Amino acid sequence: MRPHDYQFIRDIVYRHSRINLGEDKQELVSARLGKRLRATGKASIGEYCDLLRSPSGSDELGNLIDVISTNHTYFFREEGHFSALRDIILPDLVRRRTTESWAALRLWSAACSSGEEPYSVAIALDEYFNAHPPSWPRQIEATDISSRILAKAEAGIYPAETVSRLPAAMAKTYFQTGYGEQTGLFRVKPAIRDIVRFRRLNLLEGQPPFTEPFQIILCRNVMIYFDRPTQEELVNRLKARLVPGGYLLVGHSESLTGINHGLKLIRPATYQKPLR
Repeated sequence: MRPHDYQFIRDIVYRHSRINLGEDKQELVSARLGKRLRATGKASIGEYCDLLRSPSGSDELGNLIDVISTNHTYFFREEGHFSALRDIILPDLVRRRTTESWAALRLWSAACSSGEEPYSVAIALDEYFNAHPPSWPRQIEATDISSRILAKAEAGIYPAETVSRLPAAMAKTYFQTGYGEQTGLFRVKPAIRDIVRFRRLNLLEGQPPFTEPFQIILCRNVMIYFDRPTQEELVNRLKARLVPGGYLLVGHSESLTGINHGLKLIRPATYQKPLR
């Protein structure tokens, strides 16, 4: 990849997604663009950049953002957040449920990738309320910028090596085993899939299509791709969508130090909005 081609890719990705590709990401970007060269029949990255500059380039732009933004994830990634849910967050929200007149527990997985995060949260909630009745209606909104990865998430089908990370009893309770052509695959059971709604969303463009605030928002391992001003803008957008006393969970490799946000740190990578 020629330096000026990489700079063009950096600029167009930043303008349309606010992902800040550093100078050290050129090799990674070049590897990911290989898929798009084959799909578009372009012989070089230079030709691919010419396509993006052309009148029809807007049609390809979404595919470019897809391949750049796809992240590695797995079920119950960053266990510390799930222990915080069980030990601190859910007990607090349940205590406040009646006084706040919350009809449902609402969560937002703001960068859901291929679905492991929102399904993990849905499973964790089911286990918690099975152990601590009464139950509570719940809805998880799951969004991502990549249409391709959202299609995979909505299907809820995963290979055996992904599900094998889970305890056997959990896998049996929450996944259907594939047979015939689906041998070796596992699908999240309808009871869990039905409480998760997937939608495409650019977190930094316009207003999210939600009318009610959330008690919990997860935005994990996405801010590392943004520069500091964009991180601050995003955190405050998310904060505005939380109920008073709601919780924001960010990636353990992400720090809000130096960001003006007004949230209280209650555990590593776990923040609470002031009650009033």
